[in-house]
Amino acid sequence: MKARHPEKVNNPINPIKKKPSWIRTRILDSQNYFKTKEIINTKKLHTVCQEASCPNISECWSKRHATFMIMGDTCTRACAFCNVKTGKPIHLDPLEPMKIAQATKELDLKHVVITSVDRDDLDDGGAEHFSQIILETRKMNNQTTIEVLTPDFFRKGNAYQKVVNANPDVFNHNIETVPSLYLKVRPGSRYFVSVNLLKSVKEINRKIFTKSGIMLGLGETRDEVLQVMDDLLSANVDFLTIGQYLQPSVKHYPLDRYIHPDEFAELKSIALSKGFLIVASSPLTRSSYHADEDFSKMKKLREKQAACHPLQ
Repeated sequence: MKARHPEKVNNPINPIKKKPSWIRTRILDSQNYFKTKEIINTKKLHTVCQEASCPNISECWSKRHATFMIMGDTCTRACAFCNVKTGKPIHLDPLEPMKIAQATKELDLKHVVITSVDRDDLDDGGAEHFSQIILETRKMNNQTTIEVLTPDFFRKGNAYQKVVNANPDVFNHNIETVPSLYLKVRPGSRYFVSVNLLKSVKEINRKIFTKSGIMLGLGETRDEVLQVMDDLLSANVDFLTIGQYLQPSVKHYPLDRYIHPDEFAELKSIALSKGFLIVASSPLTRSSYHADEDFSKMKKLREKQAACHPLQ
C-alpha cells in the first residue's frame, strides 16, 4: 500500500486550519465597495484582490482602493501558496495601459499599485508592458504616485530595466518566504534572483523606493526570518511587509501555524531596529494593504533624512 504524504502540495489532503479570532475583515462602506467593483468589471480589468483571494478586499474596495493585476489572470508558474490560476496565458491587451490609467482616474487614486502574473512566455517577461502602463497612468494622473509589484524577470536578462526606466515611485518585489522553502513554495523562482533584482533597482535609481514582503506560517524558523531581513537590507530595501500565510484551499501548501499579533509586533520592532525605513507587520498585512499611507510615511522619512544629511 502506497504511503500517504500529508505535506504533499497540490493534492487535496491538506485540511485548512480554523482561523483564530484575530483574523477578521469587514466592509466599511458597501456603496463604495460596489462602485469600485463596477469600475473594474466595466473595464474588464483584473485585480490581485480578486484573483489571489486577498482577505482585505472588502476593506480596501470600501475605500475605493484596488490593486490592478495586468497581463491577464493566468500565470505561467505554479507557486504552491498562490490562488492565481496557472496555465497558458492569452496575448497582451494593447489597450490595457489606457484602461488602467482611466480606472485610476475614475477611482481618484492618489497612489496606485500595479502588479502582474508571471509571464515567462514573453521574451522580456512583460517588462515593456509594465513600462507602458506606468507611462500612460502618469500621463493621465500626474498627481498620482505609482507603485509596481513585479515578477522576478528570471532568465530575462536586463529586461527589468525597462520598468525602472519608466520611473515608478515604488518598485516592489516580494521575497515571499525563506530560502529553505523555495523549492516547495516557489519552485519556479530562486531566492537570490529576487534579492539581486531589488539590489539592482536601487543601484540604477536610488530615488526609487524599494519594497519587499514575506509570509509567515509556512514552516520557517525565526532565525530564517531574521536572515531574510538582513539579506533585504544588504540589497538596500526601504520597506518590508510581513503578513500571515492563509491557505487558499486544501490543494495549496499546508499552513504550519497561525502567528500571534504579538509576534508580528515584535518582528516589526526588530526590523525597524535593523534599519528598514518602514515596516508593516500584522496577520492581515499584504503588499498593497495601506500602501498609500505607507508611501506617504516613507516619503516624509526620506525628506527628513535628506534634511539631516544634505550631502549624502
